[in-house]
Amino acid sequence: MSRDIQLKERWELLVEKLSNQFADGDTLDLDAIIYLIGVQELGQLDRSYKKDQKLDLMHIAICKLLVPYGYYELEYVDNEGWPHYRAKEKLPFLKAGEQSVLMKEAIVNYFLETEFID
Repeated sequence: MSRDIQLKERWELLVEKLSNQFADGDTLDLDAIIYLIGVQELGQLDRSYKKDQKLDLMHIAICKLLVPYGYYELEYVDNEGWPHYRAKEKLPFLKAGEQSVLMKEAIVNYFLETEFID
């Protein structure tokens, strides 16, 4: 099976599982899944977030997702439990479609590592 087909199948499985678990079956988009990862990484699940905090959560998720690719590393966790990442390498210029594929691949790998999907 080609890598692209496997990624597509895993992505569809992941979206279905997350949508059923967190959105009553409404299909979650890429940004919503990134947000969920940010909340998971922060570990403060039982609270609400302001708009700027939601953007920070998405930033946490993106950094976490790109750590295995060598773009970021965890620098420290502050007193309130928020992780802070340091850029190790500048991200290459990617077209929108290429960015989407990179993020989907990183998200699938994240959920493979956590054994949410296989």
